[in-house]
Amino acid sequence: MKNIFIVNPVAGGRDVSDELARALSITAKEGGISQEDYAITRTTRVGHAREIAEAYAKTGDRVRLFSVGGDGTLNEIINGAYPYKNAAVGCIPYGSGNDFLRNFGSKEEFLDLSDQLRGEELDIDLFQTNFGVGATICSAGLDAQIAHDIPRFRRMPLCGGETSYRLSILRNLMRPLGRTLNITMDNETITESCLMTTICNCGYYGGGFRAAPECAMDDGLLDVMVVRKVSLPRIAKILPVYQKGLHIRNGEVIPKVRDVISFSRCRSVTLEISDGKKEPIIITVDGECRPTRELTVEILPLAGRIVLPKRVFARHSGRS
Repeated sequence: MKNIFIVNPVAGGRDVSDELARALSITAKEGGISQEDYAITRTTRVGHAREIAEAYAKTGDRVRLFSVGGDGTLNEIINGAYPYKNAAVGCIPYGSGNDFLRNFGSKEEFLDLSDQLRGEELDIDLFQTNFGVGATICSAGLDAQIAHDIPRFRRMPLCGGETSYRLSILRNLMRPLGRTLNITMDNETITESCLMTTICNCGYYGGGFRAAPECAMDDGLLDVMVVRKVSLPRIAKILPVYQKGLHIRNGEVIPKVRDVISFSRCRSVTLEISDGKKEPIIITVDGECRPTRELTVEILPLAGRIVLPKRVFARHSGRS
């Protein structure tokens, strides 16, 4: 079985190819793994990780494709690999967000190359959108707009990850908030003035926000959070609760935020702008942003195969 490490040289602000090669050489030798059983390749452009993943997966040989980057690189590799059952996707976190791994363990556990090479495979749900396949969360509204605007602040001097994130929040809270959407979940349609709508296949996004604290990645369902348009003071009170995942308990929204947040589980979701405005909304799929006037999301039960580090897999299996 081949282990292919696909490195995004710009993820996290530095190219870790040489560092990874040295570490892998030592780890493979200690584990009795031949040099022929692993390879490192670097991406050169957006979309390249998907092309590399598909090229290896379509050979039909068993292969593990490790994303060495952030959630965007991981998403590309999943899109290239998911139709092929001989391919499994792993995560070596060198990006700025790394929200995918939060559903299973810590960054330190996923950086353990020895455990990664001895890892076990697990089937998870994915979801299909009109912009490709996702594994984590798809969102529309304020949270997506904040993510979309972060890069413009990162280009400014002394504006690192946390600073650019806070500046983007400030900029977007000064804009008109909320859009009216038709939201269809399975066969039921509601119309809401929304601050944001978050469609979840897992618990975490946005650098650690726990949007769907009771979400499972293998239940064949999407957890949908609709946050209604409210005043800035009300947003300020709700945000810490939402960030920590305290808004859901035993499958229901807690009473103190029930007037603002609604929660549903379904297999498919469609969002359509219905306020007559020409401007599109910003949506994210696994953290990748784009404008649109309509979004469709449908669950793909157990369509993805991932690799978890050995100790993480043992803990996860024991929990389930």
